[in-house]
Amino acid sequence: MSITDVLSAEDIAAALQECQDPDTFEPQKFFQTSGLSKMSASQVKDVFRFIDNDQSGFLDEEELKFFLQKFESGARELTESETKSLMAAADSDGDGKIGADEFQEMVHA
Repeated sequence: MSITDVLSAEDIAAALQECQDPDTFEPQKFFQTSGLSKMSASQVKDVFRFIDNDQSGFLDEEELKFFLQKFESGARELTESETKSLMAAADSDGDGKIGADEFQEMVHA
């Protein structure tokens, strides 16, 4: 699966353009611009599985650091503060990782 199977390349490029500078990544803005927030819960969970590098069923901070690169290989890494902010926004049970349901809830918040 390629991310462009479910999201348009133009929307992804626009979302990445908005956060190309360090410390400018805003999850909700990214989800809206990329089209993720318009997707069904099951489609968002498909994207989650694509982002989940080790297929553990969870995203940890190491995977989140490379979040943007899952949308385009040449994209920048998230900064430490962006990574921690993204984790805090989604980790509703406080276990230090994001499950598919937590990810879907964050995207549709």
